[in-house]
Amino acid sequence: MSKILVEVLEANARYSANFTDKGKLAMPPARRFAILTCMDARLDPAKFAGLAEGDAHVIRNAGGRASDDAIRSLVISYKLLGTREFFVVHHTECGMLYFTNEKMREMLASSLETAQLTAQGFQDVGHGPGSPEGNYIEWLTFKDANQAVLDDVARIKTHPLIPKTIPVHGYIYDVKTGKLAEVEGAKALGAAG
Repeated sequence: MSKILVEVLEANARYSANFTDKGKLAMPPARRFAILTCMDARLDPAKFAGLAEGDAHVIRNAGGRASDDAIRSLVISYKLLGTREFFVVHHTECGMLYFTNEKMREMLASSLETAQLTAQGFQDVGHGPGSPEGNYIEWLTFKDANQAVLDDVARIKTHPLIPKTIPVHGYIYDVKTGKLAEVEGAKALGAAG
């Protein structure tokens, strides 16, 4: 058993020992909103948005992008579980800024070992074999976090499965200060219709 597995199971034992009434939480989020954000470990949506268990849906992926799967989750969130507001939260120093679709495909074709982040971006340091399967994935990279938020707010807001009445907010989380800053133009793009 790995050290990490042991640590996780021990933490879960401590958590479940004090679970109390959390087993009675309703399935719909109590505060009726969803956050789409990045999987970066420096972001803790419960802390930066003041959430308790059961308050909101949190959907995470690399970059916090409005991918088809994220849209699927948002549709389920409002259609089946009653959320009424969405937040798109990207962040400063996002790893998605340091590579392109082409670079990721090239690195995966070369090797499946972990790449290194250098001053020039992510670089493959592994030795084969790799796989061409990365060619079939849209990695949703971006060069400008503010523009990526605007693009994601617009994609969600104009998606045919998302009601126009749901406001979509766009923010950047600063990993150095913990502050959320509204992206200029996001309010107009995401306003409820």
